[in-house]
Amino acid sequence: MDDLETVRRRLETLKQEHRDLDDVIARVTEDGAFDQLQVQRLKKRKLVLKDQITKLESELHPDIIA
Repeated sequence: MDDLETVRRRLETLKQEHRDLDDVIARVTEDGAFDQLQVQRLKKRKLVLKDQITKLESELHPDIIA
């Protein structure tokens, strides 16, 4: 039971970071002159987070083949 709670907390932390990156990317790109490399790094981090979120969600809700 404790493991599930740990996974849920980690999942929520990752989701929050993912949302925060959305905000950061929006702020950085709203200015006409922005660092493309910085934006690429932020987007790459966002993709890594999405993969980790998907993995943890599958641990919480595994596909059960009947």
